[in-house]
Amino acid sequence: MNITIMMNAFKKIYICTTGYSYTNMGRLFLRLFVGIMLMQFGIKQCYNFDAAASVFPEICGLSSTAGLTVMICIEIICSFFIMCGFMTRIMTVPPFIAMIVAEYYILHDLIKEAPYMLSWAHQGYVPIMFLGIYFFIMLVGPGKISVDYFLSLYFIHSHDHSESELEEV
Repeated sequence: MNITIMMNAFKKIYICTTGYSYTNMGRLFLRLFVGIMLMQFGIKQCYNFDAAASVFPEICGLSSTAGLTVMICIEIICSFFIMCGFMTRIMTVPPFIAMIVAEYYILHDLIKEAPYMLSWAHQGYVPIMFLGIYFFIMLVGPGKISVDYFLSLYFIHSHDHSESELEEV
């Protein structure tokens, strides 16, 4: 008797944890997480602008001050748009490129050391983590808890289209 009760409870728990999908909540969480994580870098650099500009490399012909200003704008503005879910896929492109450049400069400075000797605590893994998250967001989109989704609904309804077109996206 107790075994059947335990088996039924196990089945219910198993179905609840594997059968239901919270993809939209997951996308919202990931957008908020990555937005807050990158935005905090931009805010820190704003507060310590002079110190950060003195060590920031010259990138693509920009002075260190101009490059840092562009980076801060990417970190704050794009993060805000990503957290809101507004123009999400477009807004992931600038930080994605910025993380590629950051990874290049981090590894470029490590050429003297063997790159395969990097530990997990090394700063070289931070841009790679961001690249993975931004790539995932570009692939799956913002989800239904976003400004993008609500604007898409508005545009679809204003042009007398079906919501099934939005599901295909």
